[in-house]
Amino acid sequence: MADTATIDPKKKFKLRGTIKETLPGTKFKVEINLQGETHEILGHISGKMRMHYIKLQVGDEVEVEMTPYDLSKGRITYRY
Repeated sequence: MADTATIDPKKKFKLRGTIKETLPGTKFKVEINLQGETHEILGHISGKMRMHYIKLQVGDEVEVEMTPYDLSKGRITYRY
């Protein structure tokens, strides 16, 4: 049996970032820092945060959940 590298779709990783800009439709530009390099991703609010009316502003520290499929988008799951 050959050893193949497969991506587990349920495997998500969490990163910490800072909100840099608000966009329409409850989307945000989030800046994350990976190994000394800064990257900007597009983040949207998770359902629980929307349900409980948690507001986000520019400069807030947030937790972003991402999948290995699309590294330019993520879901904001927590505000610190």
